[in-house]
Amino acid sequence: MRKRRTAEKEEAVSTTVDGSAAPTADRLLVIACGAIAREVLAVRQTNALDHVDLTCLPAIWHVQPNKIAPAIREEIRKAREKGYRRIFIGYAECGTQGELDKICAEEGVERIAGPHCYAFFTGNDTFMARIDEEFTAFYLTDLITRQFEAFVIEPLKLEQHPELRDMIFGNYTKVVYLAQTEDAELQAKARWAADYLKLDYEYRFTGYGDLVPALQRAAGI
Repeated sequence: MRKRRTAEKEEAVSTTVDGSAAPTADRLLVIACGAIAREVLAVRQTNALDHVDLTCLPAIWHVQPNKIAPAIREEIRKAREKGYRRIFIGYAECGTQGELDKICAEEGVERIAGPHCYAFFTGNDTFMARIDEEFTAFYLTDLITRQFEAFVIEPLKLEQHPELRDMIFGNYTKVVYLAQTEDAELQAKARWAADYLKLDYEYRFTGYGDLVPALQRAAGI
């Protein structure tokens, strides 16, 4: 079941989709986490947001969230040098300890509402309503499921030190797979991940949740 995906750790480091159908100044640039690149592109396509461009930072930076906010500021600078006047940040708070919100305020841009992608994929209101019941849940998304080795096993060195598994995950009770797509292979991988962590397994299809209205509003529709 497991496949090495180390080379994909920094998926979409600088993935840009530019339809070039209108001057850059009339287009919206989404600066997003690589962990939601596929989802942003899917929403873009299904909602005919042809005036929306996308650039992404490495998804693996969630292991080092201190890198996120400074890189966002740099990407905003680069975008404005290219002529973008409309910029939207495709990140939630994501462990930046307020630094991302500080930069968004200083730069006059908005971000996706919520603490993290688990919340906005579920729907922020729904997620927060049940958070007290699920503080022992370990969440997966499509991306984290697909690259479970790169995002969980390798950074935590669980293969070299298997005793860390129980130390780190001993207080969790279940893995909850928040699925953006209905994919049987990913469901099997998520169940395998739960077994690997010795946790119960729960599957929930969320779709793209609050990502859809957030991008629609940012795109002006």
